[in-house]
Amino acid sequence: MASELHQLRFDPPQSNASDESSAQDDRPLLNPDSDAVAVADDDSDDLHQKYAPFVRRDVYGTMGRGELPWMEKVLLAIALVTIVPIRVVIGMSLLFLYYMICRVCTFFHDPNRETDEQEDYAHMVGWRRSVIVCTGRFLSRAMLFVLGFYWISEVYRILPNEDKSTNENEGQEKSQESERPGAIISNHVSYLDILYHMSSSFPSFVAKRSVANIPLVGIISKCLGCVYVQRESKTSDSKGVSGVVSERIREAVKNSSAPMMMLFPEGTTTNGEFLLPFKTGAFLSRAPVLPLILRYPYQRFSLAWESITGGRHFLLLLCQFVNHMEVIRLPVYVPSPEEKNDLKLYANNVRRLMAKEGNMMLSDIGLAEKRVYLAALNVLVCPGMNFYDGGSYAPGYY
Repeated sequence: MASELHQLRFDPPQSNASDESSAQDDRPLLNPDSDAVAVADDDSDDLHQKYAPFVRRDVYGTMGRGELPWMEKVLLAIALVTIVPIRVVIGMSLLFLYYMICRVCTFFHDPNRETDEQEDYAHMVGWRRSVIVCTGRFLSRAMLFVLGFYWISEVYRILPNEDKSTNENEGQEKSQESERPGAIISNHVSYLDILYHMSSSFPSFVAKRSVANIPLVGIISKCLGCVYVQRESKTSDSKGVSGVVSERIREAVKNSSAPMMMLFPEGTTTNGEFLLPFKTGAFLSRAPVLPLILRYPYQRFSLAWESITGGRHFLLLLCQFVNHMEVIRLPVYVPSPEEKNDLKLYANNVRRLMAKEGNMMLSDIGLAEKRVYLAALNVLVCPGMNFYDGGSYAPGYY
């Protein structure tokens, strides 16, 4: 592993393009009457090439509104009257069941409060926590099964180890350190990523503050130990979130029973073929991280949540009888002293490793460019319609 990581660890480029992109990512959605109109005037092929990480390439076309073959229409009609109602009923039943389990386990138990805005039940101990975690993982996998993920391919990638001459004591210390990552670092393709990570390791996420008030979902997010943030906030609250997340990561490193943090450092979703620049907020704790890569192979409908409304995406997801997911797990990445002193270097090296092992292309654009692309699509195809822009729930983390 050391030789592989040594090749990927490099001095960051002199250009500040990624910093500028990160700084621009927090600006509000663009007005279709300004920059979007200029972009929309470009040739369609040039537009899709320029914003390649966000382009849909499935049979349903851009925004899921392409002209479908008659056979595809027949399959959709059959699915709408057969498997879709069944999946909706079973899925809602699973959600309500887990909601009731969380309610019972948190009954007469005060939540942990790290700040005035942060409260969770992830720090409970004993049978309550065991029931919440075990049933949460099982029901999350059951939900994926209901949605058509009947099997999930998982690959544990082992990288070659260069330093064979390291003495035994140093090797033991490194092994013990590498066994305790504080955070999972993953690419972000779809809301389905959340369900997989819940079924796999049940980590804590960074989420919008409004999630805590959503019926059924709110109490579940608190049992996950979500760190809440006001979206697009540039106040001191963002710094408070950074402190809470970093402290959670350090706690997970020291205490194996503490939940790890699940972070999406790209700050938005892609079509799964690219990896965007990583924000450094996910690496502020300077702790080891566990890189993980998600893929969604498809033939008809792409599961990437890109340039398509949430309702339309979920409906087409339900209409597919079989959906596929591939997971590549990489070894724990322990930062070098140089990377601990240079978070940008740390983030770039993890990103390059994930791109190499996941066979993904690196892209220099980010959430700001994605908003331009979505606004241009609004002008070209659906004037006035707002698409999901991929998040940025917490600046520097999601």
